[in-house]
Amino acid sequence: MTVGIISHYRCGEHDMGEHHPENGKRLTAISDQLIRSGLDYVIRQFDAKPIDKSLISLAHSQDHIDFVFDNAPTVEGEYFTVGEDSVMSSKTLTSIMLSAGAAVDAVDLVMNKTISRAFCATRPPGHHAEHNKGMGFCFFNNVAIAAAYARKKYQLKRVAIVDFDVHHGNGTEDIVRNYFPTVDNTSNEGYLFCSSYQYPFYPFDIKESDTPPVINTPLAATTKGEDFRKAISEHWLPALRKFKPEMIFISAGFDAHLEDDMSHVSLTESDYRWVTHELREIALEFGEGRIVSVLEGGYNLSALGRSVVAHINGLIGN
Repeated sequence: MTVGIISHYRCGEHDMGEHHPENGKRLTAISDQLIRSGLDYVIRQFDAKPIDKSLISLAHSQDHIDFVFDNAPTVEGEYFTVGEDSVMSSKTLTSIMLSAGAAVDAVDLVMNKTISRAFCATRPPGHHAEHNKGMGFCFFNNVAIAAAYARKKYQLKRVAIVDFDVHHGNGTEDIVRNYFPTVDNTSNEGYLFCSSYQYPFYPFDIKESDTPPVINTPLAATTKGEDFRKAISEHWLPALRKFKPEMIFISAGFDAHLEDDMSHVSLTESDYRWVTHELREIALEFGEGRIVSVLEGGYNLSALGRSVVAHINGLIGN
């Protein structure tokens, strides 16, 4: 088996306005860098399919789902603000459905052993979307929906979600902590969420935690690769090994890169390769190597493309 990439050209059509950093050029940069690296000959590529609308309710309230669908613009040039920094245009709803659909498709492909691990090169991202609202460029929480789908359809007992975006995955924490079955100290079943992030930084009101189901690992603005690796090794890896996940989901944000002006943390491609390798080792130990990774942030186009290549090499085991 090999690693697969799931994407769709229409995910590039979602538009939040001129000069917005979360734009379709991000997916083009990833595609171009995969070709330059030669990985496009190694991986399998799949077109995403729109998610079954009913599955969105695995992570979101019906009120929020209806709000997004009922207010989606249908005329080119119209915009609607769903939440803080989350703006829909006439092609956004299609992108949303494909982005969430890719994450669910990835679960099926991995669980059916068509591929061993998957990366979803899609947008809009999702990790800021809470149960009842969208925010931070996000509308629905792709990774949370997919994790809940994996537990429900395939009866997995222990599912981990890890997030190394430079911004805390507040939406995923909200859903895991308040709406998902949490870790049972007796049966060790449920969800575990691990997030590293620059602090203080958007979305600001985050509490450090080493207590399951949430492991929050704040990073200083001066953090470099060595500090990042130390924090992950001390906080994430022991918690994950104790939890023994049967499947790992990754919110893969690359905006902590040294070249990305979105933040002050200074990671490089080698750090993303390292953390992916460590997660792959845990997945191989406890979950038959099963990983589904979903693109979140990353706004310097060159750094994003190179970081995704490093991440995929980590998923492959190169």
